[in-house]
Amino acid sequence: MTRQEIDHIMTRMLDSRENVSDLNITVGKPFQVESAGVLTPVDLEPPFNELTPFQTEMFALNLINRDRRLSEILLNEGSCDLSYQLPGKARFRVNIFSQRGNYSIVLRKLETKVPTINELELPEAFSKMAGEKNGIIFVTGATGTGKSTSLAAVLNEINEQKSVHVVTLEDPVEYQHPHKMATLNQREMGTDFDTFASGLRAALRQAPKVILVGEMRDRETVEIGLSAAETGHLVMTTLHTVDAGQTINRILGMFNIEEENQIRIRLADTIRWIVCQRLLPKVGGGRVAAFEIMGTNLRVQDTILHGESEGRTFYEIIEAGEAFGTTTFDRHIIGLYEKGLITQETAIAYASRKGVVGRGIDRVKSARGEKTTDIEELEVDSDYRRRQRELK
Repeated sequence: MTRQEIDHIMTRMLDSRENVSDLNITVGKPFQVESAGVLTPVDLEPPFNELTPFQTEMFALNLINRDRRLSEILLNEGSCDLSYQLPGKARFRVNIFSQRGNYSIVLRKLETKVPTINELELPEAFSKMAGEKNGIIFVTGATGTGKSTSLAAVLNEINEQKSVHVVTLEDPVEYQHPHKMATLNQREMGTDFDTFASGLRAALRQAPKVILVGEMRDRETVEIGLSAAETGHLVMTTLHTVDAGQTINRILGMFNIEEENQIRIRLADTIRWIVCQRLLPKVGGGRVAAFEIMGTNLRVQDTILHGESEGRTFYEIIEAGEAFGTTTFDRHIIGLYEKGLITQETAIAYASRKGVVGRGIDRVKSARGEKTTDIEELEVDSDYRRRQRELK
């Protein structure tokens, strides 16, 4: 395959469906695109019913484009990340990886327009995050749940409202922010810096007020990030965790047992918000985001310092702080169901505590005048006690 052929195939893949989010290239399968969370084969002429190892390898080598660093990383580590520009069409975040001796490729389409908080209909807490002066904000969730998009919206809010220096460290750069009130320097791993830790260390000498770190991948990056937050910077970053408690535990797990108390103190002092995201199938097609949002307060700080216990869990603290902009996944999911954006089955499937969501759905149904159970024609058995006495 030539570079022109690859660009043609990618263009056809993008045009095959609406709202394509990923291109998937795997040996033994046809070219596939992901739309609304579902993989669909793409009809091409001539047809590719089953891609061969040679075809996927040629595709991968053309994307790497003789980059020695990427080639070495792919051979030594089994996967590599890069960005790719399809002229006049789209930009992609690319991951090439080895599986059973063959190469597979996933290309995530990057949006060209920087999103805003209002356009994404994000909760009010995101506007409060943009107003923070220092500390750390964690946006967490599985791969592909929109963490980078949410952070881009917060960064856009800062860009429109504050005349500050912002440095981003990304792998790769996803949203290209124009200069507005803020001055933005966006750095890409592999091109502008080699690791998040070294890029973050260098950022401290670049006089930023806001630092965006694509991902806290290791202990060294977390340690430098905490130092940056402690010295008056606002640090925004992501982790692959599913809720607030797991986020704290993941960070603590990067350090030795002897260091745990010190790290707990530093986290309690620096964490401002922890936001967890999930994408749920939407009624009528597409997906909608559900959030768990925890802002810092004295109860949160105390729980970070001493750990969760009965009656003092992050879930309960978030639930009690709803008036201050915090919300649990379950409360947010019930709200989405009430608005008719998701089905009852989806709500239950994605709930953290299925019983809580089930009761919430019953309350919504009762308010609408809908029945909450399929059990009908129940009667009080008035003769039950008499028959029991007769049996004795």
